[in-house]
Amino acid sequence: MDVHDKAESIPRAPAESQVQRRRKSLVREYGEAIVIAILLALVIRTLVVQAFTIPSGSMMDTLLVGDYILVNKFLYGAEVPVVDWRVPGLRQPRQGDIIVFKYPQDEKRDFIKRIIGTPGDEVLIRGQDVYVNGQRLTEPYVKPSSPAQSHSGQAYCGYAYGCERTIVPPHSYFVMGDNRENSQDSRYWGYVRREKIKGKAFLIYWSWDGDRHWLRWWRLGKYIP
Repeated sequence: MDVHDKAESIPRAPAESQVQRRRKSLVREYGEAIVIAILLALVIRTLVVQAFTIPSGSMMDTLLVGDYILVNKFLYGAEVPVVDWRVPGLRQPRQGDIIVFKYPQDEKRDFIKRIIGTPGDEVLIRGQDVYVNGQRLTEPYVKPSSPAQSHSGQAYCGYAYGCERTIVPPHSYFVMGDNRENSQDSRYWGYVRREKIKGKAFLIYWSWDGDRHWLRWWRLGKYIP
């Protein structure tokens, strides 16, 4: 009697080529997702919103050293990199807006100040009072001055701009810090050109007190008008 061995049916493992294809597909999916995320982040940073840190006290008490802010770039029309072109904005900068711009004397640095005068405005500074088009500005946001500097109508004015009636040139803006005793602004170096403005500050999303090493939780999410 012939005896025949029956071969057992053993499930075959996936072919090595199939495994490699699956791995490549998975790597490709993750790679595409990462690339898309990076591109979206770059587009948002370039055209919509950008984060900045406040390094000095020139805008106290509105903005403090260690505040992390978001700047709206599409409001005025964001600058497109490489090409000399701007996306159309929703409106022009206005008096009272807090803006981030390229420092005229070193465009690698970003400054933040408040717009005081817009194109065509007449600006005059008398002591701690600022007049625009003959009207004294009401400025509750300005940090209180020391008694020695608080009087109005002082005889001597040492600023390069604003001591006499000054007309803001076309496509330019006169800006000042809220901490007037500690601010290098248009009084010293002149005007900010429209094309140098990056955007309007609108939100404090983080605030860290470096001296005391604690979080200023009450400033988180604070809107900047």
